[in-house]
Amino acid sequence: MRPPPARRWPTCRNTCRNKRRSGARRIHSLRRGQAAPGFYFHRIISTIMKNIGFIGVGMMGQGMAHNLLAKGFKVSVMGHRNRKPVEELVAEGAREAASVQDLVDGADAVILCVTSSVQVEDLVFRAGGILESARSGQVVIDCSTSEPSSSVKIAERLAAKGIKFVDAPLARTPVEAMQGRLNTMVGADDATFAQVRPVLEAFCENIFHIGGTTSAQKLKLLNNFLAIGAATLAAEALAMCEAVGVDQRKFFEVVSKGGANSGIFQMLAGGILEGRADGMKFSIDNARKDLGYYNNMTAAAANSAMLGTAMEAALRKSSAEGLGGEMLGAMVGAHKARSAASK
Repeated sequence: MRPPPARRWPTCRNTCRNKRRSGARRIHSLRRGQAAPGFYFHRIISTIMKNIGFIGVGMMGQGMAHNLLAKGFKVSVMGHRNRKPVEELVAEGAREAASVQDLVDGADAVILCVTSSVQVEDLVFRAGGILESARSGQVVIDCSTSEPSSSVKIAERLAAKGIKFVDAPLARTPVEAMQGRLNTMVGADDATFAQVRPVLEAFCENIFHIGGTTSAQKLKLLNNFLAIGAATLAAEALAMCEAVGVDQRKFFEVVSKGGANSGIFQMLAGGILEGRADGMKFSIDNARKDLGYYNNMTAAAANSAMLGTAMEAALRKSSAEGLGGEMLGAMVGAHKARSAASK
């Protein structure tokens, strides 16, 4: 028996009334399979953002901006107290903006990669800041590890002007930032996520759409609780090796072959065995800040943190001893110093 003739499916040219929308390009695809014959769906892909304003070209931000430039984006950067990364990015083709307003004026999206919510709020709410300078249709992408309660307030104020807010905190290190291989978690509605994804792909290897606004920041704080917890445990264990008479290298060898091993243990302990405290490039003050945000977040929930408060207290102690700017590996020496002082 001869098969029935193939059905001629009508084209979008004949069936679609909305061929164009302002600021968007439509891709029309025919859905087959379970969909009823002749049913079409439209996937709207916004005009690709090419003009990026970038604030925070520090250890992570410089690599991110470098990859945006390498992928063909036009990047404007804000001046930084450390001139070296700014000058290197300008040499690669970036423009140095004279002010926040100058940076925002020519941008499709503004990326923030700063230390904390204190800096984010200042950049958004200051006179001549992002809120005052931005226009409807622009997007603010916060790649900082920020406090969710602060971001809710920022998102609401920006939304009142037609400006989208995306939380996209990062994972991995400055090495992967320069390689364009960061991980990011994204909090945004589906349409905005599709809009910003090509920008994030310039410096990220793995992109996870978590949900709506602040969902990614909440997940990042949970992630950092685990990561910082592993680092603080490793630091104390390495310090206690000496206290109880265990060879650190033998300890490292055994842990490396067992279930307690992790990437964080390898970075932190590997650095210590080489005589360096910077194997894990994450400062004590940044870890303390993140644990504080985590504890605030869980305190507002039905079940507040228990271990988080103890970890934050240990980090605060190291900061008070003048080690806040040091990397987490410095806690090994801090433990040793306290032990020696108590004898």
